[in-house]
Amino acid sequence: MGTFGGNAPARQGDIRLEQRGIQPIEDDRRYGSAWRMFTVWFAPNITVSALFLGAIGAVLGLGMLWGSVAIVAGTVAGSVPTAMLCAWGPVTGAGQLPTARLPFGRTIVLPAVVQLLSSIAWDAIVGIFGGEALQYVCNIPFAAAVAIILVLEGLAAIWGHELIHVLEMGATLVVGALFVVLSIKILTHAGLTPAAASVHGKAFIGAFILMITLSFSDGISWASYASDYSRYLPPTTSARSVFLYTMAGLVGSYLWAEEVGLAAGRFLTQKTAAGIDTLVGGGALGIVILLGVALSAIASNTMNDYTGSLAMQTLNVKLRRPITAGVVMACAYALVLWLHAGNVVGRFEDLLLFSSYWLSPFVGVVAVDWHYRRRDIRQEIRRITSWGDLRSEWGALIALLVAFGAAIPFMNATGIIEGPVAKALTGGDLAYYVGLIVAVAVYVPLRKWDAARERRRRNDTPSRARTCIRPLMGAPRP
Repeated sequence: MGTFGGNAPARQGDIRLEQRGIQPIEDDRRYGSAWRMFTVWFAPNITVSALFLGAIGAVLGLGMLWGSVAIVAGTVAGSVPTAMLCAWGPVTGAGQLPTARLPFGRTIVLPAVVQLLSSIAWDAIVGIFGGEALQYVCNIPFAAAVAIILVLEGLAAIWGHELIHVLEMGATLVVGALFVVLSIKILTHAGLTPAAASVHGKAFIGAFILMITLSFSDGISWASYASDYSRYLPPTTSARSVFLYTMAGLVGSYLWAEEVGLAAGRFLTQKTAAGIDTLVGGGALGIVILLGVALSAIASNTMNDYTGSLAMQTLNVKLRRPITAGVVMACAYALVLWLHAGNVVGRFEDLLLFSSYWLSPFVGVVAVDWHYRRRDIRQEIRRITSWGDLRSEWGALIALLVAFGAAIPFMNATGIIEGPVAKALTGGDLAYYVGLIVAVAVYVPLRKWDAARERRRRNDTPSRARTCIRPLMGAPRP
């Protein structure tokens, strides 16, 4: 309790060092308003990477109309799980992976390890582009540039929850303004004309499904982070407001960036700092835009470091949260230098995207468990900090693994795997949806069976009162 608890901010603007880890936040330490969920989910996603994802729609040949339909459908659907889980924060006062200790018990080790490694890996991938932008602007070695990016983001994550919200609020304003300029420069590029659809029949269906799934993956990629950033909100906060502000932040940022990328199409070919500088015409404007790119990398990676620190404690690592955040930052820096030196970034990113398929089965499991546990959740959440109070809940882990396995034939993970169903659909990827459906279908009966077993165990175990009273009732009168 001491390691996982500790000092916590008490009000908005209270930028003190947050030592509080996975221990739930007490009701009298809660503060803030639901509207903060907009900025904390908008700033990390208004990025150049989202521009390039949108451009894939044009490369696939969908054209502006059908590319837009796919982007909207995928982004909205993918953002729903994250917004739903974010709305749990005010109820539990706990982070997302810590809350998942309830359905998974000690088997949370697997999801927590995957989340920790994913946080470090995304930290490295995003840090590479931010480091290249700072290197290009400042003309300094890459190792020094990326160190500046990672130290700044790491300090924010180490300092904790309130500073992260302040940072994301400022980044929303600054990066948002710069992105307006970047969008205008891209959309007014000489010779730019939105392309019409160039694929038809079976090829069109495959490309359309793939584009929906790519956009879906963006929104759901934050699901395992969700309540980490809403856990300080008062328990009386409207769940509907949290859901809607989270949806607005995610959908607004992704749609903006991806639609601009789709319109620009094949003009967005160089996913490098030099490519962005050339696109905006260089000069002072190019420098300002690239500094904005570096800031957006810091805003995004701060959340990777923070969630990674909670994931490490979820594994029952007995280190204070600021220390675990520092460990995540240090690991990411080492990974950045290795990736950059080996020129294996593309392959590594493919592997990382492949690993993200676990998220939809995870959402299915925790959503089912929440349905059965929601009436008693405020009492039960108190035991998540005690490893000794947790059982090995094999039902949740079995559902997760079976769902992931069932999704493999439907996967189209570039450079890693193309399942037979995805191949038959000309690249159409249905893995996320299959994983979610199978996880729910498998976990519901396992959850019911486990609940019935637990009820029988309680009924068969005599209470202390009955154990003491029965001998007295059977004893002869003196």
